[in-house]
Amino acid sequence: MKNKSVQKLALAGILCAVAVVGSLLSFPVFGSKCAPVQHMVNVLCAVFLGPWYGLAAAFVASLLRNLLGWGSLLAFPGSMCGALLCGLVWWKTRNLPATLTAEVLGTGVLGGLAAYPVAKELMGLTPEAYTVYIIPFLISTAAGSILAGALVYALRKNGALKSMQSALER
Repeated sequence: MKNKSVQKLALAGILCAVAVVGSLLSFPVFGSKCAPVQHMVNVLCAVFLGPWYGLAAAFVASLLRNLLGWGSLLAFPGSMCGALLCGLVWWKTRNLPATLTAEVLGTGVLGGLAAYPVAKELMGLTPEAYTVYIIPFLISTAAGSILAGALVYALRKNGALKSMQSALER
């Protein structure tokens, strides 16, 4: 049992590192730095590790991005809402399209709405409306979800997905 936990923790660390380094491929919109690789990692964490590892990986990646100066505080709601929602949907349904949709809605809508008070109260920004971050977050998460969907479908097609998942099961 400890071996599986160590494997999951190691994979979460690797995926977290991918998210942090992948944040160098970001674009600024309204004070946020949209990073599609983070959303790809959210889906991969959901499929391989579950909602709690995904949430933890999103938090650590956001923290590291901020400590390195590669992200903003908006990384926290932007990544964590999507990671948790897509992880929960995968856990309950094992349906990839539903999981990808959950990532987009979790990050784009819930994360976009949660970003408003963060921007206003913690960053001192004066966003025009509470919905201002929804569109940029939707753009970022849609791109990352498409990448994740393509990768997971490719892994499923060659049988690697099933063997990787079974190696991580309890």
